[in-house]
Amino acid sequence: MKKLYTFNLSERPLAGLFKEALQREGVDCIVRNEQLFSALGEIPFIECYPELWVVDDECYPRAHSLLRQLMAGGGEGEQQAGWTCSKCGETHEGQFDTCWRCGKERPAG
Repeated sequence: MKKLYTFNLSERPLAGLFKEALQREGVDCIVRNEQLFSALGEIPFIECYPELWVVDDECYPRAHSLLRQLMAGGGEGEQQAGWTCSKCGETHEGQFDTCWRCGKERPAG
């Protein structure tokens, strides 16, 4: 198991998002120290930083590359054009794939 990245406390939500994105790409990983922020003051603050770890060492180079792309805004983080639901006419930002009003899936393409 290898540590991929250490997040600061304000980046804690990113740790979970990046973990899920890597797992969708087939990279098994875990977030350590995810809940240690509540122990801040009892233990040194640097020990409370969330860490993203890759379970299989052989996947580390690929995971590192994917994480760099995600952090740079590439891959899943790319801006997508907004869309309008063909069923109810609701407009949505590009990152959403399902209409929040009627549940219709975003059209392909």
